Amino acid sequence: MRWRLKQGMTVDGFELREHLATGGMAQLWAVARPGDPMPLVMKIPMLIDSGDPLPIVCFETEQMIMPRLSGPHVPRFVAAGPLDPMPYIVMERIPGESLKARLREVPLPWAEAVTIGARVAHALHDLHRQHVIHLDVKPSNVMTRETGEAVLIDYGFARHGQLPDLLAEEFREPFGTTPYMAPEQVLQDRADPRSDLFALGVMLYFFVTGERPFGTPRGGQIRRRLWRDPVPPRALRPDCPPWLQEAILRCLEIDPQDRYATAAQLALDLENPGQVTLTERASRLERDGGMKTFRRWLKARRAQPLERPNIAGQLSRAPIVLVAIDLSPGGEDLAEALRLMVRRILSIEGEARLACVNILKTSRLAVDILEDEEGRSLHVQRLVQLRHWGASLGVPEGRISYSVLEAPDPAAALVDYARHNDVDHIVIGARASSALRRYLGSVSSQVVAQAPCSVTVVRTARDRGTAEAPPSDERRD
Repeated sequence: MRWRLKQGMTVDGFELREHLATGGMAQLWAVARPGDPMPLVMKIPMLIDSGDPLPIVCFETEQMIMPRLSGPHVPRFVAAGPLDPMPYIVMERIPGESLKARLREVPLPWAEAVTIGARVAHALHDLHRQHVIHLDVKPSNVMTRETGEAVLIDYGFARHGQLPDLLAEEFREPFGTTPYMAPEQVLQDRADPRSDLFALGVMLYFFVTGERPFGTPRGGQIRRRLWRDPVPPRALRPDCPPWLQEAILRCLEIDPQDRYATAAQLALDLENPGQVTLTERASRLERDGGMKTFRRWLKARRAQPLERPNIAGQLSRAPIVLVAIDLSPGGEDLAEALRLMVRRILSIEGEARLACVNILKTSRLAVDILEDEEGRSLHVQRLVQLRHWGASLGVPEGRISYSVLEAPDPAAALVDYARHNDVDHIVIGARASSALRRYLGSVSSQVVAQAPCSVTVVRTARDRGTAEAPPSDERRD
């Protein structure tokens, strides 16, 4: 069926104002509706003179998923039209250009590429928490709000963990944009959120080096993704920091188990480079040798679709746990109680990422003294103490980090850290109640009241006996 669309015509109350673009599977029109001041865009699938069912299946997929999405990292869904008489989706129009416009400028300054990567990682984590894997992450599908948040668009290839996968049901071939496709997508596995991290790794590589790590493969060439690793970024861009190469190559690992467990963990590394644990990835200047590549090739010949994890399950297996540690003199018993609680959590959450945080309280008005009497940095001393606290936990280096935050309001600093870094759980100690704490409110009670995630409050046995506040191991979910 052919629809004669032109400027000024009205479709279900939406006036077509401007034809924006025509892609391989859809037209985009700027539209307006009386009484709705928000800029809108109408997406109309290309079903003209074609026996290809793919555009309509992608449209049905997007029409199912978009109404279920919310938040700043997705366009707001407005309306949709049925296949008869004319299918369409109307959504919020994000002003500006996509990241595709930046491809004219590659390679970008690596610091700018890192900022872009962190924003996209936050957007992906938000999407994954809504049970959706994008499966077509690339520069043209990423917009940026005026407030700075990355916005992911185009959900035609996406997979919702709680809805039918129409593409998998109807087709027996991989879907995606070949330069950005993860190895498991080549095997038609569409249920691993770490596929989106692979695609983001391709984007970061491209922005940093100016080249795509796997070129633009066609046809059967895409299977090389199952055994061939890319040229390390520092071989093409010597000023790329080792920590950034570590992060990029970890995203591009062939086995999803070797990548970051979640997009939130990737964002945490990109925004805290000093905490990135360097492995042999960071120093590579050449691809893997022939024997290692040959062994992967042999394995790829027998490769089958990987085990399909539950999207929410993958995120829950790899939470970010913030441990707020009070290093004040006399707090040794409480620090030990915290350590025992963290061990208990780690025994259950085997892939958790631990963020050990201490607050170095500063004054709002006075000049702060951040050195001891011998001129040694209090910040560095706290960091050493934090590392000593965490050493006995036996957590692999890549899954534990240490931060000393300087702030006048410890509770606000912890809550802000948790919110910005997508923390899933906070563990914080609390001492016995006192008149001053009851009057002003303790740090732990403020964190419980304001935190964007669940909180466990830990007390020592002695403090539990004298406390008038909530009991030991209080949780707020």
